[in-house]
Amino acid sequence: MIAAHERAAREAAAQGARVIGFQEVFNAPYFCQVQEPEHYGWAEPVPDGPTVRRMSALAKELGLVIVVPVYEVEQSGFYYNTAAVIDADGSYLGKYRKHHIPQVKGFWEKYYFKPGNLGWPVFDTAVGKVGVYICYDRHFPEGWRALGMAGAEIVYNPSATSRGLSAYLWQLEQPAAAVANEYYVAAINRVGVEEYGDNDFYGTSYFVDPRGQFVGEVASDKDEELVVRDLDLDLIDQVRRQWAFYRDRRPDAYGPLTEA
Repeated sequence: MIAAHERAAREAAAQGARVIGFQEVFNAPYFCQVQEPEHYGWAEPVPDGPTVRRMSALAKELGLVIVVPVYEVEQSGFYYNTAAVIDADGSYLGKYRKHHIPQVKGFWEKYYFKPGNLGWPVFDTAVGKVGVYICYDRHFPEGWRALGMAGAEIVYNPSATSRGLSAYLWQLEQPAAAVANEYYVAAINRVGVEEYGDNDFYGTSYFVDPRGQFVGEVASDKDEELVVRDLDLDLIDQVRRQWAFYRDRRPDAYGPLTEA
């Protein structure tokens, strides 16, 4: 998996890409289809584990910002579904920990992960302000909004989602989030069937702009595909001036949303 993603990063950089994001827990099969203690062995420290160090060296070599989703161990018994963000000079900028953890058939994530506790950071990278929201998080609008309020221009949504469970939501929720928060979203998904279950991951990775329009074609739902697109970040200002959603927010009225 690491070799495959290194090849993708090199190909993307050769095509002129300046930032790339990988799928959820990119360096492993989606082991959450089962509940077995052996899979705790996939976890590693962030940023001092071998995968993030290796991706940092690759980022520096290629001059590429990289979003690196991995299984993180903080200390014994403290495990998180995490994404490290590495700048184009290879420096580690920080990490996001997945907030919303599912526990349903084929997605037994509460067995492996604690809920994230680092908020919704936005990272000032060589390509702009980048945020991360991981897979199941996408069903919850609060984090999307928090990232927008923190200045995100591109939000990467690394995922492992399968056909039949919520496929019809895949091309609905992230475009809606891009519109509501007026930024770009990069939606990344696995593709195919893996060894620990019968989840059929349907790929169809894509970029969507602040108007909710796909940037180029959506990727294949059956085959591996590298999606490289040009994103016009000036469009963010244009859309925010036209639609003015941030101006018309009513935080003074939203208190009941978070009251117990």
